[in-house]
Amino acid sequence: MLLSPEVLTILIINIIFLVFGTIAFFLSTKIFLGWNINSTSKKQYTLEKQNYLTATIIKYILFTKIVLFLFFVFTLDKISNVLTGAMCAAGVVDATSYGIYLLLFKLINIYLFGFWLIIHKSDIETKDMKFTRLKFGFYLFIYLVFLVETIIEITMFSSIEVDKLVSCCGTLYSNSTGSYLSSLYAFDNSMILGVFYSIFTLLIISYFLKNDFLYVILNLLFLIISLLSLIMFFGTYIYELPTHHCPFCMLQKEYNYIGYIIYIFLFLGTFYGFIPALKNIVLDIKEKQNYYYKISIVSSTIYVIIVSLYPIVFYIKNGVWL
Repeated sequence: MLLSPEVLTILIINIIFLVFGTIAFFLSTKIFLGWNINSTSKKQYTLEKQNYLTATIIKYILFTKIVLFLFFVFTLDKISNVLTGAMCAAGVVDATSYGIYLLLFKLINIYLFGFWLIIHKSDIETKDMKFTRLKFGFYLFIYLVFLVETIIEITMFSSIEVDKLVSCCGTLYSNSTGSYLSSLYAFDNSMILGVFYSIFTLLIISYFLKNDFLYVILNLLFLIISLLSLIMFFGTYIYELPTHHCPFCMLQKEYNYIGYIIYIFLFLGTFYGFIPALKNIVLDIKEKQNYYYKISIVSSTIYVIIVSLYPIVFYIKNGVWL
């Protein structure tokens, strides 16, 4: 599997990132431990020059990693064609015991990468660069998570056996007894939808209240229930098949790549919804906070509208629910 052009591209890029990321790690350590903006020493002058170089390296790596995640998902879908039994990326993820952990690490890293970029933007806009130690200290943590992700990624692709039969998404996301998601189907769809729209309603209310803590918690709950409801209910209307619950097939051409649009808006809504949690640490400017609130609620609303339209349109066309 490592001979796949797409996989090789991902691994080579990640190794390049790891090399530059390691350089940035050592420079970040120096800056984090020795930074003193009030000092006029030669050491501080050197750190200030290294600050710009290191931040540029980190910014490039993190921003590119966010874009690379879309290519990673595309790669999983592409190589599913050569795995016996796989119909989409779900089969590749389940082909080894490392797949689900790699996907989780990549999702967590996307949020962490985005948070670093927000902190960096706030830092360069302050006259005294008061968030410099914070952002490089945060990068030290991100680097360790990124290192683990890279190791898992290499291990996963190395462990995939092309001639081994893997489970298709129809099996992985079915309500059969042997499915690891089968317990979710014990809940009625009306209950799932009630929770989904209730949380979204509370999200809108908290947006007007501008209660930071409540808004962050509701965004976390909204992210979880959105993924669950997408798998259990909305996805079936995208496929127009009551037994098809896969969260990956909607990324394919047959469904007009609608999955990419859905997930991007869900990410934007929840990511910017988490930013108010940084307000007391990083963000001093109230106007910025309102800006992030607006992006969050608009993105989440677009997500809700898109997924809600599928069952509505299906009912209008067919006169029945799935």
